[in-house]
Amino acid sequence: MTSASTVTATTVNSSNGGHKLNIPKSINGSTLDLRRVDTLRRMYSSNSVKKKAIEVTPSSFVKIRLLGKGDVGKVYLVRQRDTERLYAMKVLSKKEMIKRNKIKRALAEQEILAASNHPFIITLYHSFQSEEYLYFCMEYCMGGEFFRALQMRPGKHLNEEDAKFYAAEVIAALEYLHLMGFIYRDLKPENILLHQTGHIMLSDFDLAKQSSPAGEPTVVKTGSPSIPPAIDTRSCISGLRTNSFVGTEEYIAPEVIKGCGHTSAVDWWTLGILIYEMLFSVTPFKGKDRNATFQSIMHTDVLFPDHPSAQQISSLCKSVIRKLLIKDDQLRLGSKAGASDVKQHPFFKTTNWALLRHQLPPIIPQKSFGADAVNFRQMHESVSLDIEGESLVLTPPGGKNLFANFSSVTLHHDGDDDL
Repeated sequence: MTSASTVTATTVNSSNGGHKLNIPKSINGSTLDLRRVDTLRRMYSSNSVKKKAIEVTPSSFVKIRLLGKGDVGKVYLVRQRDTERLYAMKVLSKKEMIKRNKIKRALAEQEILAASNHPFIITLYHSFQSEEYLYFCMEYCMGGEFFRALQMRPGKHLNEEDAKFYAAEVIAALEYLHLMGFIYRDLKPENILLHQTGHIMLSDFDLAKQSSPAGEPTVVKTGSPSIPPAIDTRSCISGLRTNSFVGTEEYIAPEVIKGCGHTSAVDWWTLGILIYEMLFSVTPFKGKDRNATFQSIMHTDVLFPDHPSAQQISSLCKSVIRKLLIKDDQLRLGSKAGASDVKQHPFFKTTNWALLRHQLPPIIPQKSFGADAVNFRQMHESVSLDIEGESLVLTPPGGKNLFANFSSVTLHHDGDDDL
């Protein structure tokens, strides 16, 4: 849920083998409060999520402050009364969703979050509803928005190695989503949160699209005996093609603009835009208005700035950006075997994919003890959504309940009891 203009590991599950992480006691000489790293204890495996009947209601939480807002709802920092644990709670107005025809998106987001179990994807703990609202009770990422972190860097950009690190974590998250049968479709810095340790957490899945049913992954043989076989993630969603015109203006892929239908290749296009923006603090095709931006996306080759900092970018880095930003989605990097194609590009030759979670990220967020929310922008309420309100009747007697398919569920994760 962001203010940006919207036009409408890395193995499977990245399991750590069932072992708890060794949590560092200090970073750069600063003592870490264990409350800041507790969510790293949770184990990520296919069996770690247990669904139970909903165990909370709106009155189970105390609202602390507003973290973000969008066109159909808001995100609050809340504290659960009985456990004292902090969460980010997305509160969506049913009335606004009906008015803006966004019910299917909320249902899709709930399904994706409930099914996902990955260290670089936001964790859902509770989803439930009242008469007026839908609620997503999610992991609170104390590091704040990745976009804000970039804006606070010198020059508002990263050097090549740091950009490579975050690109690798994004690839890991996209690989997992594709294996699960989902296309993300809205990658941008505003939709990436930072865990308090500095690792990324992908959020905002309301534009994601699911393949039904997801295909079975196939194995890609590599040319070198020293490189193990990879997984073809594209095979999981090879049958998914959609004509929806969705995305964020400067990140939209050419095939979306043309309206000829798009596939998972749109996620690799947006990755190319993201890497470019991390390096140069601007997107490559931005025009004076929306039409100019779309014309540039369709017809202009990617160009690199000629200022001194841009001259330090390697040829391999420029190569991966150009290949991700190929306008023909059938020729784009990632179009053949998905994430495996991207990971095998020489730019990522030095990336240790299996140990991404254990590496020290380039950006360590300002130390937070939770409720201070020091890494979030100060936001002021306008008309507040009452997280306990249940007065509005949206379903007339005998009428169809438009939100009947929204799952009210509590998700238990292995390791949570240790917190």
